[in-house]
Amino acid sequence: MYHKILVAVDNSPLSDTIFAQALELAQATHASLMLVHSLSGEEDGSPIPIGTRLDAIYWAPGTELNLEAWRAEWTRYETENLERLRQFAARAHAAGVEAEFRQLVGSPGKAICNVAQQWGADLIVVGNRGRSGLSELVLGSVSNYVMHRAPCSVLVLKATAITSTEPEHETAAAPGV
Repeated sequence: MYHKILVAVDNSPLSDTIFAQALELAQATHASLMLVHSLSGEEDGSPIPIGTRLDAIYWAPGTELNLEAWRAEWTRYETENLERLRQFAARAHAAGVEAEFRQLVGSPGKAICNVAQQWGADLIVVGNRGRSGLSELVLGSVSNYVMHRAPCSVLVLKATAITSTEPEHETAAAPGV
């Protein structure tokens, strides 16, 4: 079935669930994982001047750009995301799944498709936050780009479906207690 599964992650909480589901699939099919993250201005928390919301553009005319502060912020952003990839790979190895990772700079959709092509992925697992309207027009949709340009099958995990199917924490006492 699948031998090489590429998992596209970002720094959102949704990535934890995407990784967990991809890991489960890899275990079931005895596949290896390639974890991919792209450092990009399209991601929340990115120090690149254009954020994920139109009101998050902070590098405007008249605004002084402190290059030293920006470099420190970029290094923090890059390091934190690289460590996250390492943690995902360690979790995969602990579960008996071969895993490697790549962190790239640039458009996430293009990066995902390029790595999938180079690595020979059978499947790409990517999330979809459900952006629409102006934010999707301005920022694009990574999952939409990947679905239309990927060299292999694509599994899109929708944020709304994932959050609605996660088990709720039990707060009530067990029956008969």
